[in-house]
Amino acid sequence: MKISTKDVEHVALLSRLELGAEELGKYAGELSVIFEYVEQLNEVDVTDVPPTAHPHPISNVFREDVVKPGLSNEQALANAPDREDSCFKVPKIV
Repeated sequence: MKISTKDVEHVALLSRLELGAEELGKYAGELSVIFEYVEQLNEVDVTDVPPTAHPHPISNVFREDVVKPGLSNEQALANAPDREDSCFKVPKIV
């Protein structure tokens, strides 16, 4: 498929890109090569190939959700540099 500079200019306009005449010609050539390659891929026989979203079977590896006891208030505040009652005390930041 041959891409013209007019096609590239249209896509650049939609993308809000400002391209010079030299860039339009360069990108038209590069996109033409890419689309020619895609056309080659369309010639491959895939009648017996099932559609897939991923080449390897995957599954989520989530661990079982197990309830465990958390830290007590004293354990959580044990290494706090400063605390007030049962809370962390931090410097005021304005």
